[in-house]
Amino acid sequence: MNKCIAIIAGEPNSISSEIIFKSWKLKNQFIHKPLFVIGSIRLLNLQRKKLKYQIKIKKINDRFRINDLKGGELPVYDIEYNQKKPFEKISNKSNKYIFKCFDAATKFVKDKKILGFINCPISKEHLFKNKYQGITEFLSKKTGEIGNEVMLIYNKKLSTSPVTTHIPLSQVSKKISQYKIVKKVKIVNNFYKKIFNKKPNFAILGLNPHNFSLSKKSEEKEIINKAIKTLIKLKIKVTGPVASDSSFMIFKKYKFDVIIGMYHDQVLTPFKALYNFKAINITLGLPYIRISPDHGVAENITGKKIANPRSLIESIKFFNYIN
Repeated sequence: MNKCIAIIAGEPNSISSEIIFKSWKLKNQFIHKPLFVIGSIRLLNLQRKKLKYQIKIKKINDRFRINDLKGGELPVYDIEYNQKKPFEKISNKSNKYIFKCFDAATKFVKDKKILGFINCPISKEHLFKNKYQGITEFLSKKTGEIGNEVMLIYNKKLSTSPVTTHIPLSQVSKKISQYKIVKKVKIVNNFYKKIFNKKPNFAILGLNPHNFSLSKKSEEKEIINKAIKTLIKLKIKVTGPVASDSSFMIFKKYKFDVIIGMYHDQVLTPFKALYNFKAINITLGLPYIRISPDHGVAENITGKKIANPRSLIESIKFFNYIN
């Protein structure tokens, strides 16, 4: 049965509904698996009218069949949420609703009704209140996979993954370790072998500018070099430490498939400059595939009908690789 996917509607007061509607209107232009949305039908209808989309929504229940997902109507598994206006200011008000959406999605996975799910943009600051660094860490706790989670920002030409995620820069040096680098690279390597039948070529970045430190005990010498030696012994294709400032300039020359960075902005800043909305965020290390568009809630353009749905469409298309 699990040949379909679910899309969690995300933060109610964001561009989430707009990119869902735009993707649905374009669905005949790309190959994709059957899908449905998890969210409030009442709210989606309010937002649909506000945005002036001529899309019909149909309600499905937890006993749905694949045939129920076919046709021109957008299938939605209804999660009750009472909001009077189509869009309001983002607050903690929607937290319970969003958690209920995630609960429904994870139950569908557990019951083998879906292959995995996509969550549309969510305001992590309001949802988690510093309890979790992000959705990646939240789902690893929810599934009992703490420490196995990996954030992979994917594009078919190049992917990137930070060893640490949403933490202050001042903490990065203390949070990286030989063990953590090796573990995360192994998880990404296994993912590429399973999904693409390919042994990826990794670039492992250093931490310091030009991999240089005035200290005799630098992170490159004490941690990163040792991790690289371990990975080479495991017959994983790695190069490094590669200097951060040139890594995204030389990836084509050295045919890197994945660039592993030590911290979030070290790799996501140049990656987004290269690929913008053509990238997606995949959480590895869970019992299922979870993807999200690689952008935020965009509260400043909510309700203006100018949001780009490309990253959500790429997220939907990626499930074509999953069986």
